[in-house]
Amino acid sequence: MKQVSNKKGFTLVEVLFAIGVGLLLLGAIYAVVQSGQKSSVSLERKVVAQQDVRAALQMMSMEIRMASYNSNFETGFWLNSNCGNNPPPNPLYKGIQEATAYSLTIEMDIDESSTIGDYPNEIIRYAYDGNNLFISRNSNCLGAQPFLGDDPASGVPRVVRVINDTNGNGVYDQGTDLPVFTYFDGAGNQIPFASLPANIPNIRRIDITLQVETDEITPDTGQRKRMIYSTSVMARNHATIQ
Repeated sequence: MKQVSNKKGFTLVEVLFAIGVGLLLLGAIYAVVQSGQKSSVSLERKVVAQQDVRAALQMMSMEIRMASYNSNFETGFWLNSNCGNNPPPNPLYKGIQEATAYSLTIEMDIDESSTIGDYPNEIIRYAYDGNNLFISRNSNCLGAQPFLGDDPASGVPRVVRVINDTNGNGVYDQGTDLPVFTYFDGAGNQIPFASLPANIPNIRRIDITLQVETDEITPDTGQRKRMIYSTSVMARNHATIQ
């Protein structure tokens, strides 16, 4: 006598339901993976930007700290911000011949030869380009080079954009823009920008502030990551009588 099997196959409704559940699970997994990838890309861009800004801030601090270094107490050997061209240098300004919200020129006699510019990096000029959103560095008047951020005209992909110029007009507008350099006297009072350069001899501290954002838009937020870094530098050499 044949035994009748009670086993049944899946109905069409059950198959479609299973497929639907599987697709939902796959979609959820895909969304999680995509979210993780976007977060990873955003974090990577932020880390790279942080590394660039911190390295730039450290180098700027190190060099600015040496402003007016003159171990031989030499007189009459400082150069102006244009490396010897007009206008003539002001001896009272010593190793800070230029000081504005967006630019700073420092000089130092690193090799103690009583001559400025005969040794690498004895004249350093930092300047912020608010139109193109980068900071340049000019060493010994050999030509300004991008220092933090890259000149978009060069075609070189850049990691960060310096956005201290919130108005985007390339000119420092007090009250709305963020100065790259802020100057203080020995009592800790901020020296008004309008009183510079006459008050350069009174500079005892220089604050550096860098407001930056990633050049590329981050996938997870659809916006650029913004960061602000700052530090204070004591201009001890500038305070000495020379």
